[in-house]
Amino acid sequence: MGATTVVAAATATESHRWAAHTGAVPVTDWNPVLRDEFAKPYWNTLQHFVAGERARHVVFPPADDVFAALHLTPYATTRVVILGQDPYHGPGQAHGLCFSVRPGVAVPPSLANIHKELAADLGIEPPAHGNLEAWARQGVLLLNATLTVRAGQAASHQGKGWETFTDQVLRAVNDKPHPVVFILWGASARRKKSLIDLGRHTVIESAHPSPLSAHNGFFGSRPFSRTNTALEAAELVPIDWRLPSDL
Repeated sequence: MGATTVVAAATATESHRWAAHTGAVPVTDWNPVLRDEFAKPYWNTLQHFVAGERARHVVFPPADDVFAALHLTPYATTRVVILGQDPYHGPGQAHGLCFSVRPGVAVPPSLANIHKELAADLGIEPPAHGNLEAWARQGVLLLNATLTVRAGQAASHQGKGWETFTDQVLRAVNDKPHPVVFILWGASARRKKSLIDLGRHTVIESAHPSPLSAHNGFFGSRPFSRTNTALEAAELVPIDWRLPSDL
């Protein structure tokens, strides 16, 4: 199979991954909310780019995990958004949820600081793992602005079209009839505040939890208790931020 054929086959696989997950027995209700995006020119360009990258390089996360945030957190139940920037670019780390890693993978430094703030804020002892699926299943959309990355090269898939798609995800959440809490950590995430109706929704923003910036306002920001305060004020169910220890 030639290189062109490989890229074409990979493009078909990647671009139809979403449709496969939202076919006759939908796994998610995001498809009707976002389906107009798949007909726009940028989408095919983006998927061709990602397919070419997968044909020539190692790309994270695996193709089956690219849309994991949307599969685990239905549109109907989304009431909190935590916005990341890039998937992790180390082996075995990224699995489609921002800041999260699978059980058995070493906890990255930014997530370790999230654990520290969770303990300081709510007194919740962090687990030994870094898996955040328990939050996603409660309505916390763990969304990266860019959904793929080349191995070992942070930001390598930025500016290729993913931001257009994830901006539309944010607009869709902004259009929900009930208040939503948007947690924006770091300058990149905070720039997305322009997509949010601040009169209806709550924005909790601070420095990024990275070791390079966590002491500049992330530590002590109490995002978890503040989120639940906002949800309760809107008569919505608060998030149980505890993470299971037995994964």
